[in-house]
Amino acid sequence: RVAVAVGRRYARGFSSSARLEGYEVASVPTIDLGPLRRLAPDAPPPQSLVNEVAEACADWGFFQVVNHGVSAELRARAEEQQRVFFSLPRSVKEPMRRTAGNSRGWYDDELTKQRRDWKEGLDFGNTRAGGGHAWGLADADAANANLDGFNRFPPADAAPLVRSTFLAYYDALTGLAAQLTRLFSLGLGMPAEHFAPVLDRAVHTSYLRLNFYAPYAGDDPTQLAISPHKDAGFLTVLAQDTGCHSLQVRDRARPGEWVTVVPEHDAFTINTGDMAQMYSNNRYRAPEHRVLTHPNTPRQSAPFFYNPAYTSAVAPLPSLGAPQYDELYWGYFRAQRFAGDFADYGTEIQISDFAKGSGSWHLANQARFLERVDFGRPFDVEAMRPLLSREAS
Repeated sequence: RVAVAVGRRYARGFSSSARLEGYEVASVPTIDLGPLRRLAPDAPPPQSLVNEVAEACADWGFFQVVNHGVSAELRARAEEQQRVFFSLPRSVKEPMRRTAGNSRGWYDDELTKQRRDWKEGLDFGNTRAGGGHAWGLADADAANANLDGFNRFPPADAAPLVRSTFLAYYDALTGLAAQLTRLFSLGLGMPAEHFAPVLDRAVHTSYLRLNFYAPYAGDDPTQLAISPHKDAGFLTVLAQDTGCHSLQVRDRARPGEWVTVVPEHDAFTINTGDMAQMYSNNRYRAPEHRVLTHPNTPRQSAPFFYNPAYTSAVAPLPSLGAPQYDELYWGYFRAQRFAGDFADYGTEIQISDFAKGSGSWHLANQARFLERVDFGRPFDVEAMRPLLSREAS
């Protein structure tokens, strides 16, 4: 593979001769965020950096960032505690299992596009009490309740450093995502803080997902670790495993082809989510991606999904021309997506359901949902089935 040097911040296309286990290696842009570290207080970021991020979001929807400000020591500790967590016996993880009434916790049975993934996971995220500043409260405290439920971590006697390390890592990734959001906003011609009302620390609904992929030695050649999908939120900050490269993105120029995203040293991989695509009126693109299984090598990853407030009304920015979407409420979209992760609820909701002229049943169902749901209470998929199913709408 021909590496993308940091000095060459942006590289288009592919390394034509590079192949990784039969797949072409994607030369996704690598962007140096170092200039942000050197800015004077309240100084705007360099326009060249704004332009690089905007071009990467428009052309790829995938890019890597280096000199990002997240401590290498903290990242190493988080990755070590991730290994600690997934090595715990099933008897410790089972009481933390994600349920229809709590989207947070451990699981080994997630569906993507109605097909079971080959992985284990742990999801945890922001809390209602103080917008995540109440980590000192017990995770099950009623003040922490929200649509996604309550965080679940292993007992301290089983894994004493897991919770504190993961929460510190979560806070660091939140800071990186906020910096990137300001660049996203400037790239769309808006003030840097335009998205703060829906992505501020006090209101955002982001979560960190820890994945473990065991080797797959089955006889189904079509089994994937995670099936093709697009991320639902605003943006994703991903820590890839450098020892085994399994993340692939669909090539927009050649839709039948998948190319492998190989991480640069100490980089985070960033991808644009559905909500950013909607806000940008399709200027930024949410890329379709998947994760391959591997027959021999266990591996892990950690995507941080930066999501807006549940009450956010997402629609194209008025300055970007005639809107290509009707208004979407993130809380409704998120509830539908979790229902699809947890059980087979039919065709997964997509932002195309909100495209102008779609005539989708979700437009009317969303209004009905908003009338009946309390975002400050955990959402029970089974109890709320009538608000999620087309047949009941």
